[in-house]
Amino acid sequence: MPDIRELDLSDDATAAAVHRIGLAAYTVEAELIGFHGIPALGESLAEMRAADLGWVGAFLGGGAPAGFLAWASEPGGGVSIDRLCVDPAWFRRGVASLLLRHALTELFPGHPVEVTTGAANAPAVALYARMGFTRGPDFSPVPGLTMASFGRAAEGTPWEGGRGSSDLA
Repeated sequence: MPDIRELDLSDDATAAAVHRIGLAAYTVEAELIGFHGIPALGESLAEMRAADLGWVGAFLGGGAPAGFLAWASEPGGGVSIDRLCVDPAWFRRGVASLLLRHALTELFPGHPVEVTTGAANAPAVALYARMGFTRGPDFSPVPGLTMASFGRAAEGTPWEGGRGSSDLA
């Protein structure tokens, strides 16, 4: 059974593993969406560690994580998923679903959750739809990149658009 636990990025080995997984996963996403300017691809280990995010990892064997999820708390009690990355060696084994399900049910149940992904990233788009997220407006933060916004409302309230909706002019 997979083990999901908080990641301590002050630990050098943990931070290096998370950084490596992020670079590998975003390299695959860059190919999928045809855009190689994803900010995380240029993020240094120090910059990643300095991000004010919560981090959990999925451990499926051995000592290194197979994937991770990072999030930020938003004003008003909402949550913004900053990144959800899986080591390409663990693709198509349910790691992203496991991490997302854990986050929604154990870390922030009852809170509205927002996330964005490359609109052409079919696996991520399908994951968020399958996990009960509603697709909001697409937006283009930079020329050549179209992002899809998704949200999942707190219990009993409608989702009213994501952070991407404010970027539409």
